[in-house]
Amino acid sequence: MNAPMLPSLDGRVFKLVSSTTSAVDAEAPSVFRYREQDSLVWGDYAGDTVTIGRFVGSREGDRIRISFAHVLVADGTVVTGAGESDLDFVDGRMRLLEHYTMNGSAQLSVCEEVLLD
Repeated sequence: MNAPMLPSLDGRVFKLVSSTTSAVDAEAPSVFRYREQDSLVWGDYAGDTVTIGRFVGSREGDRIRISFAHVLVADGTVVTGAGESDLDFVDGRMRLLEHYTMNGSAQLSVCEEVLLD
């Protein structure tokens, strides 16, 4: 028997809660806006150390694979990378456990869904 498909990411918003890349500013974390259609995912993000970022990829069940690029606030450096995220639910919200490579180094971050009123 197949596991049930998690709901679509389309229109969901996530905030960064932890990262091995840098300390997360709890008052102004990076915020990610997701779109999804026909197993394709894409979106944008900004906040904390990122001026603007974009990502694109695919989803298969509870696994997302993306490539990303963003511009750092500090000096305008463009950062690129790729990664995979595992989806699950915690306390009624979707959570992303992100394994990615940035500048050749393995990284880990956690994002939690922001429930919109």
